[in-house]
Amino acid sequence: MKSIFLVALISLLLIPGSEVMSETMTLKQTVEKSYTGSGHLSPDGRYIAHSYIVPRKTYVAEDGRVYVELHVTSIAGNVRKFITGKVNVSSIKWSHDSQFIYYAAKRNDDEFKSIYRIAIDGGESQHVVTAKTDVTSYSLNHDTSKLLYLAKPVEAKSVEKLAKKGFKANVYEESVKQTDAYLVDLLEASKKHEQVSIDDHILSVEFNPKNDILLMRVAPTALIDDNYTSSEYRLYNLKGDVKQAFKTEGKLSTAHWSKNGKRVAIIGAENKNDPAAGRLFIADAKSGKMSKPLHNYLGHVRDIEWISDYQLAFLGHIGTKSEVAVVNLDNQSISTKIAQGNVVIQSLDVDASGKTLIGVATSDSHPREIFDLSTSNPKQLTYSNDWLDNVDMPIQKTISYQARDGVELQGILIYPQDYDKQKRYPLIMMVHGGPESHVSDGWLDSYSYPIKHASGKGFAVFLPNYRGSTGRGVEFSKMGQADYAGAEFNDLVDAITHLSEIGLIDKDRVGITGGSYGGYASAWAATALSEHFAASVMFVGISDQISKFGTTDIPKEMYNVHARNYPWDKWQWMLERSPIYHTDKAKTPLLIMHGDSDTRVHPSQSMELYRYIKTRTDTAVRLVFYPDEGHGNRKAAAQLDYSMRLMRWMAFYLQGENKGKAMPAYEIDHATALKEHSDSEK
Repeated sequence: MKSIFLVALISLLLIPGSEVMSETMTLKQTVEKSYTGSGHLSPDGRYIAHSYIVPRKTYVAEDGRVYVELHVTSIAGNVRKFITGKVNVSSIKWSHDSQFIYYAAKRNDDEFKSIYRIAIDGGESQHVVTAKTDVTSYSLNHDTSKLLYLAKPVEAKSVEKLAKKGFKANVYEESVKQTDAYLVDLLEASKKHEQVSIDDHILSVEFNPKNDILLMRVAPTALIDDNYTSSEYRLYNLKGDVKQAFKTEGKLSTAHWSKNGKRVAIIGAENKNDPAAGRLFIADAKSGKMSKPLHNYLGHVRDIEWISDYQLAFLGHIGTKSEVAVVNLDNQSISTKIAQGNVVIQSLDVDASGKTLIGVATSDSHPREIFDLSTSNPKQLTYSNDWLDNVDMPIQKTISYQARDGVELQGILIYPQDYDKQKRYPLIMMVHGGPESHVSDGWLDSYSYPIKHASGKGFAVFLPNYRGSTGRGVEFSKMGQADYAGAEFNDLVDAITHLSEIGLIDKDRVGITGGSYGGYASAWAATALSEHFAASVMFVGISDQISKFGTTDIPKEMYNVHARNYPWDKWQWMLERSPIYHTDKAKTPLLIMHGDSDTRVHPSQSMELYRYIKTRTDTAVRLVFYPDEGHGNRKAAAQLDYSMRLMRWMAFYLQGENKGKAMPAYEIDHATALKEHSDSEK
C-alpha cells in the first residue's frame, strides 16, 4: 500500500519546468537540462562549432544516454543548429581554411561511427571516411590532404558466427583490443585506409601544423590502468617510426603542438605519485628536452592553447575559482589574462592569429555555455535553458574552515532557499570522488548532486574540498595518501563542527552522499563515524579496501596515488580502513546504490557492506542496483530514479521523525508519473 508521503513526494518531484512555472528546481529539470559540451573556434576567429548536450525526456522518450548535437555560434553570439535530433556528434574539428566543420558520428545507415564534414555555409553533410569499426579520434594534416583516425581492429567474421553458437568466452583483460591508427589520403578518389604500424595502444593523435609528423599518446596496453600510469607522448612519422619520446612520469592529460611545430606543451603529473595531471611541461620537439615553466604553481592546469610560437595560454583552477594566464617562454614571464571571477572556465580554444580566445564556462546560475575570453571580462555567447529564469537561485559561496590539525580547507556552501539566520537547518554533505578532483564555485547541479532542488526543499548543502583534492598544488593533493579514511574524512566532521558553530545547521540532522571515493566517505560516515551522521547515501562506493584491490581495473593507480601500499604489505591496516570492519558501529540509515556493470568499483563492494550491516545490526539499510550502468548512471531513467531515491532518503531521515528501523517504501511510483505524462500528450 502506497503511503501518503510517497504520493505527495512524487507529485512534488515530477513537475516538469516546460509545463509549470516552478520556483524550486525539480529533479526532472536537474536531469534534463541542456548544456554546451565543447567549443572549437574556427581558424579565422569568426565562428565557434560546439557540441550541444540534449538529455532524453524521462517518461516520454525511449530511455538511453544523452544526444549530442552540432551547433555553430558566431563570435557575435548568433547561434545556428547544424546537426540536430537523435545524433551523437563527437571529435569536432575545423578545416584549416575555416570552410568546413569535420565531426564523427553514426548517421543514417552507418554501422559504425564514421567521419563527416559540413560546409560553414550549410547544406548536407558529406561522408569523409567510412570506418569498419567506431572511430574514436582523428586528426587532419597541415593542408587537409591527409587524415589519420584511430579505431579498434575489425573482428574476424568467424567471431560473430561462433558467438551465435554459444562460444563467447571472455579472457579477462587479455582480450581487450588495442586501438590502431589508419591513414587516409583525402586527395585519392579510392581513399584507401592504410594501417600505420605502431605496436602500442594509441590514445590520441595530432598532426604537426607544418608537416606530417604525428604527436601521439600511447600506452603498452588498452587497459585503463596503463592509460593512467604508463602512457607516454611520442612523435611518429607516417610509417610508424618513433622520432622522439617525451619522458614523463605518472598521469597525462592533453598536449598540443606550438604554431611553428617546434615545441609541444603537455599537461602531466609532477611524478608517479601525483594524483592528477595538472602540471605544465614544454618539450622541444627535436631534442626531447623538457622544461616546467610554472614552478610550484598552487593550482591545477586544466587546459592549454598556443597564442604564438612562444606564448602559451593556460587555464588554471585555483581553489574553487579559475584563471587564464599567459606564459612567455622567451623570458619566462607570466601574465594574468582573466583573473578569478564569477564564472568557472572549463576549457579554452584559440584562432590561428592568437588574438581571439573562447572557452566553455559555468556559474552558480547556469550550466556550461560558450564565452568569448578575448578580453579580461568574459562575455557569454550562448544561452540555454530559458526556464532557469523562473528558478529561484539559492545563495552559493566559497567558505573556508580549519581542520582539527590546523589545515586550512575550503568548500562550497549552498544556503536553504528561504534562509532565515534565526533557524538551524538539516545539512546534506555532498562529497566529490577521486579524491583527485575538486568542486569549483560554478554550476554543480547533477542527478547525483541535486543541489538547487535540495535547497528549495529546506536543506543546506555543503561540498567540501577535503585534503587530497586538486586545485591547491601537488602537496595538498597528496595529503591523504597512505592514510585511507584518516584525516581526509575527519575533515568532513570538522566541516560539520564549523557549520554548526556559525549557527547554520542542526548537527543532529546531517546527511552525507557521494560517488566512488565520495561513496567511500559515505560508507565510512555510516559506520566508523556513525555518531556524526543521521543519514547516508553511498553511490558506487568502496567498502572493503582489500577486495577492492583485487576487483578494480586500476590497481596500479590505487597503489601509486592512494594507498602507497599493497594489501599484502599492510593487510590489517587496510582491513581497519574498510567500512565493513566497522559495521558493528553502524547506526546511520544507509541507502546503497550501484551500477551492476561497474569495473572501477565492483558491485560486490556494495553487496559486502549491505550484507555486513544486515547481519550485524538492525540498522536500516537498502541496496539498489542499476542494470547495464557502470561507474555512474548514464541513462536518463536511471539518473532520475537515483535522484528521487536520494532525496526521499534524506527527507525521510533528516526532516521527519524517522530515527528508528523504519525505511521509506522501496518502490518509486514511476507508473503514475508515466500515466500523467501519457495523458498530457493526448
